[in-house]
Amino acid sequence: MRDEFLSFAQPRLTGPEIAAVVDTLRSGWLTTGKKVNSLEESFRRYVGTGYAVALNSCTAALFLSLKALDIGEGDEVITTPMTFTASVNVIEHVGATPIFADIDPVTWCIDPDQIRKRLTGRTKAIIPVHLYGRPCDMHELRSIADENGLQIVQDCAHAIEGEWDAKNLATYGDIACYSFYATKNLTTGEGGMAATDREDLADRIRILALHGLDKTAYDRYSEGGKATYDVKEPGYKFNMTDILAALGVEGLKLIDERYRRRTEIWDRYMTELSDLPGLKLSAPPGPKTSHGRHLFVCVMDKDAAGIDRDGMVQALKAENIGTGIHFTPVHEYTYYSEKYGLKKVDYPEAGRLGDTVFSLPFTPYLTDNEVGDVIHAVRKIIMHYSRIDH
Repeated sequence: MRDEFLSFAQPRLTGPEIAAVVDTLRSGWLTTGKKVNSLEESFRRYVGTGYAVALNSCTAALFLSLKALDIGEGDEVITTPMTFTASVNVIEHVGATPIFADIDPVTWCIDPDQIRKRLTGRTKAIIPVHLYGRPCDMHELRSIADENGLQIVQDCAHAIEGEWDAKNLATYGDIACYSFYATKNLTTGEGGMAATDREDLADRIRILALHGLDKTAYDRYSEGGKATYDVKEPGYKFNMTDILAALGVEGLKLIDERYRRRTEIWDRYMTELSDLPGLKLSAPPGPKTSHGRHLFVCVMDKDAAGIDRDGMVQALKAENIGTGIHFTPVHEYTYYSEKYGLKKVDYPEAGRLGDTVFSLPFTPYLTDNEVGDVIHAVRKIIMHYSRIDH
């Protein structure tokens, strides 16, 4: 057993990242300004889109994307139940109706065939979630959207580095939304981004993010700025600050290095845990795709392992190993199940995954010894219970 608790996902920032934030604090400009502009430019080049708008969360990016596409009351948006609730909450917030499509049992991403079954005359958009970093089938989703005149707003919170057919995922949808939360592959503590090739959507998202004003604070108050402004429409307060952006600018410089380290840890987990009874690991990525490698999840088969998911989580905690559960399917939460009359059995694949999935510690900051501690603890627990049970 470890002497100290190993957190499921704790960021460990570098000196340059910390220094960039300190420099910003000393600069005299803290809110949206040059650092935000720099992050937007670097990020749009990284994902390969024409425009990127920095925001205070991925939730804001998803919400403003739907607003910019004029999706609202009377419209339906199809998404997966196997996601963090924010992916679905934003549909409710714009007044539209979320329609769930079950997941593929192998990839755990939204199943295109299930999407087709749920199309109606009110369907206006699809929100695919690249779950755990694994790309959804963007060729199929793009075909469905094009055939039915639908918009695609991608939830790329787990998949900054994700690719389909050797192209970044951002190039496939109308808008791609990203999270820079503390545990994400690129972090600004809190933050997000909307990336698109459409100038009209980028402009509207930018205006909506700051009360509907046609100028940012930097445009109004910096040297050479003009203090007057116009309000194009009633907007929101979802802008990113330079303090957060400073962290993101430096973090983006390290994203490929950190991705390589996560790949090393991923490969070691796959090699050293794949033989355990009752422990199912992620399916290999498809050809010409790149997995974002955000979460390393496992699925427990109690009959084979002798212990269920909840028991495994508690046993790992007793070994001082933190875990996560990603996710409880959204349709099982009280609000959605009661409002729409949904039951677990309505989406059986999502229900099965939600009951059995858990996430191991998985960040680029883990040392080889820490990775070894996780592997040792998982093997110890499963071998103990599987022998007792059999």
